[in-house]
Amino acid sequence: MRTDLGLLPATSPTTAHSPTDRERRLGLWLGLLGVVAFSGTLPATRLAVTVLDPIFVGLGRALVAAVLAAIVLAATRTPIPPRALWPRLGIVALCVVAGWPVLTAFAMRHVPAAHGAVAAGLLPLATALAGAWLAHERPRRQFWIWALAGSVVVVAFALWEGGGRLQPADLLLAAAVAAAAIGYAEGARLARILGGWQVICWVLILAAPFVVIPTWLTFDARSLAAPWSAWAAFAYVAVISQFLGFFAWYRGLALGGIAVVGQTQLLQPFLTIVASAWLLAEPVSAATYISAALVLAAIAMGRRG
Repeated sequence: MRTDLGLLPATSPTTAHSPTDRERRLGLWLGLLGVVAFSGTLPATRLAVTVLDPIFVGLGRALVAAVLAAIVLAATRTPIPPRALWPRLGIVALCVVAGWPVLTAFAMRHVPAAHGAVAAGLLPLATALAGAWLAHERPRRQFWIWALAGSVVVVAFALWEGGGRLQPADLLLAAAVAAAAIGYAEGARLARILGGWQVICWVLILAAPFVVIPTWLTFDARSLAAPWSAWAAFAYVAVISQFLGFFAWYRGLALGGIAVVGQTQLLQPFLTIVASAWLLAEPVSAATYISAALVLAAIAMGRRG
């Protein structure tokens, strides 16, 4: 089976990968590139769902990305993965094509993108947990202590913003984080066998038949009358968030380790808050900045573990 750029050998699905220093450095840079790509997802989604249906935004983006994936696979004459890998590709598709996009699309109708950004600060911890479960990675205890501390900050922020109680949108965001973490970890494992960009391409191809009908049913006259800004936001989440961003992200996770590279997501709340303020003119509270800073500090300390 061919590997992505020939840098990694195919590995057993149950064997934890021990990256070299060079792989870890390259993985971190690729992970950072993926995080930059993903950071605009929540504000772009919020901009799109102000006019477009959340189901159309959440699943339609995968349909557009699937067309691009088919073109890339055909142009590179990439062989079809073994049948034994298709169930695992299906799990990734369920998580990153349906779970995260649809759940966040509905959540963005009820809370600001900046709020969702700090809630997404749970992703590093969730991704590390998924890596420990699926890829048998074993960070030190120090890592888990600080990662848990960051998670406590995130929950406290959600309670503060919700007036002392969790909002329904927070439950959607929590489910979205869980889906993304599993999809990231399993996708990284598959990337060690197939290659980073091949994983997301085949995931999108697998999901395409299931997203066509709901995408079609939620496209109506209101969609046709949507302003160009909504369609530009939709194009971003389809081409960058759902497609190109995963090229770097899965490759980075496979090279540098799921828990280690997953910590680059600690920058995502800051980048998303900046994008939200710029694109949506959302007011950003002091609590948002303080919470994001505490999450950053906690996970940065935990990364030493």
